[in-house]
Amino acid sequence: MARAAIPGGLTWRPATVAATRAETATARTLVLDVDGWTGHLPGQHVDIRLTAPDGYTAERSYSISSAPGPGRLEVTVQTVIDGEVSPYLVDVAGPGDQLEIRGPLGGWFVRRPADPRPALLIGGGSGVAPLVSMVRAATAPTRLLYSTRSPSDALFRADLAAAEAADDARVAVTHVYTRVAPPGWPTPPRRLDADALARVAWPHDADVVAFVCGPTAFVETVADLLVDIGHNPANIRTERFGPSRG
Repeated sequence: MARAAIPGGLTWRPATVAATRAETATARTLVLDVDGWTGHLPGQHVDIRLTAPDGYTAERSYSISSAPGPGRLEVTVQTVIDGEVSPYLVDVAGPGDQLEIRGPLGGWFVRRPADPRPALLIGGGSGVAPLVSMVRAATAPTRLLYSTRSPSDALFRADLAAAEAADDARVAVTHVYTRVAPPGWPTPPRRLDADALARVAWPHDADVVAFVCGPTAFVETVADLLVDIGHNPANIRTERFGPSRG
C-alpha cells in the first residue's frame, strides 16, 4: 500500500480519546483529539500505537472514518479475536485515555476535493470506514454499495441513512446482505455479484472513479467484476486487508 503524508505525518504524536461511539456489538468509533492535527484526505489512515507499563508496544493501522477537519479525527475499529490492539480500543479505551498516532498516511486510495467525477464506493464489512469519510466529504454524486453479513453487522447505519436523506440527494446507499436480510428485503441473502453491481454502477463509459475496500478476496472479486462490466482499470482504486493480529 502506497504511503504519503502531510508534513509531520510520519511523527508519532499523542492523541486523547474525547469520546467513543458503539457501531455494532463488536465495533466502535473513537473520537480523538490531536494537537496540531491539520486534517486528512478522505480515504487516508493512521497508525495507532499502544505502550504497556513494561514498555512493550504494539501498533496497528486504522482508516479515518470522519470528514476532514482540524484538531480531531475519528477511527472505527472492529474487534479481532485474540488481537493485541483492537480489543483494547473497542472494549476498554475511554474518554481521557492517551494513545499515540502517526499520520495521516496514504496517497493513492484517497478522494481529493478537487476531483469533480462521480464516485462509486464499494465496501465489504469494516472496509466501509474510509468510504464513509468520502461520503461525509462528498461534493460530487456518490454511490455506496455496502456488503455485510446482516443488518446487525452494518457500521454507520444512522450516518448513512442521514447522508442518503439529505436534501441535495448527492449520496445514494445500497446494501447487500450475504447471510441474513431484513424482513421483507427484496432480494435473498447473497454475495455481491455482477447483477447487483451493474444495478448500482454508472454506465461503464461514464467518467467515474471507483474505490473498493474490504477483505482481500472481496476486493479482488469486485475489481474483476468492475472490469468485466467495462470499467477502466485505471479508474479503480483498491484497499484491502487480510488476516490481522488485531
